[in-house]
Amino acid sequence: MTPDAQTPDQPSDEEAQGLLALEVELIRRAPESQIEPTLDRVRAVLDLMGSPERSFPAIHVAGTNGKSSTTAMIDSLLTAYGLRTGRFTSPHLETIRERIRLDGELIDSGRLLAAWEDLAPYIAIVEADGGRALTFFEVLTLLAFVAFADAPVSVGVIEVGLGGVWDSTNVITPPVGVVLPIGMDHMDWLGDDLATIAGQKAGIIKPGMVAVIAEQDPVVSDVLLERAAEVGAVVLREGVDFGLVDRQVAVGGQLLTLRGVGGTYEDVFLPLHGEHQARNAACALAAVEAFLGGASGALDGDAVGEGFAAVAVPGRLEVIRRTPAVILDVAHNRQGMEALVEAVFGAFTFTRLVGVVGVLSDKDAEGILSALEPLLAEVVITRSNSPRAIDPDDLGELAADIFGEDRVIVEHSLPDALERAVTAAEDSGDLAGVGVLVTGSVTVVGQARALLRSRR
Repeated sequence: MTPDAQTPDQPSDEEAQGLLALEVELIRRAPESQIEPTLDRVRAVLDLMGSPERSFPAIHVAGTNGKSSTTAMIDSLLTAYGLRTGRFTSPHLETIRERIRLDGELIDSGRLLAAWEDLAPYIAIVEADGGRALTFFEVLTLLAFVAFADAPVSVGVIEVGLGGVWDSTNVITPPVGVVLPIGMDHMDWLGDDLATIAGQKAGIIKPGMVAVIAEQDPVVSDVLLERAAEVGAVVLREGVDFGLVDRQVAVGGQLLTLRGVGGTYEDVFLPLHGEHQARNAACALAAVEAFLGGASGALDGDAVGEGFAAVAVPGRLEVIRRTPAVILDVAHNRQGMEALVEAVFGAFTFTRLVGVVGVLSDKDAEGILSALEPLLAEVVITRSNSPRAIDPDDLGELAADIFGEDRVIVEHSLPDALERAVTAAEDSGDLAGVGVLVTGSVTVVGQARALLRSRR
């Protein structure tokens, strides 16, 4: 069992109370799905605290899909080189501690609460002028920077929350940035066309930075390259300067040949499935090459192999149960779902797969369901406890239009939906070839993961 599959260490009663109080404090703030076109509040707090974000260099990761996986790969590679890392990602599946990691491990409850104790008075000062309060995500970003400075870490691996220009993580000026594939998502906040969305995400590209850019739609590439030229960033492009050479399906993942900026790395085992993860690995490798050795620095092959082999990313085609197999994946937009479907077809040999799907109201539900339709024998429509979840009856009607009524089941309770899906999968009688896929939103996957692990 990988470290990320284990139950997080249990805090003491006092720490549990402190964590609950912190979560209440965060939840009362504007949600992370809402961004404000300003970094002034975050900068004001950091300035008062002596700029903790400047105490470590960082690699900044943006894009539409694959950010958390790529961030985890970068973290693991840097750890294999003996560096102390701080990783900041979002969202979380079960606990906010997942978002802030030191040396790849969830931040200790006591350390997180200590960071909050240090931070809270400065937030109070900034908010005392009666202006708009800091958001949920702004506070979490600040918590990460304070914890990393206190550790201290050798390098931060920082995932953008939403967009780029106005994302609260964009107060850093890192030597390396990564822009993963950009697609249509969060249109209410980022814009309703690819060029506008790309312009937002291009905001992380800073003067003098090495910008690692994944393969993109030509419209997106133009925007990113124009931004890089404007600020004088060095560009490394997937398919030009680095890339995936070969991938073979292997037990528990895939075996890769990666062409880095400084050399070719063969027989690299990655314990994640799908071509999209292999391409993420190529971007992660180029980013670490740029960070450790400049834009043309080769890495030690043994360390690269060790780093990739140790990668663990919960909720990404994660097999949480067997007989029948139950797989979790946080894909929540059409682009991500298409990659998921391709990965399942390539890595698994199911004869019957039943889906458990819940979608949030700001997502492309039709695109998600349409991408899933060729993969699933049946789909159980449900919801998480998020207030943004689409009502199962409404989502069920849409699913019936796409799958046909005879392939759609509606369950308002997620536990009931899981039971119903397992029963539907087992109806074939061939337990070796059947499975259940839980997907559609991070909240559905997170709650299902907690339920299934508690039963196990």
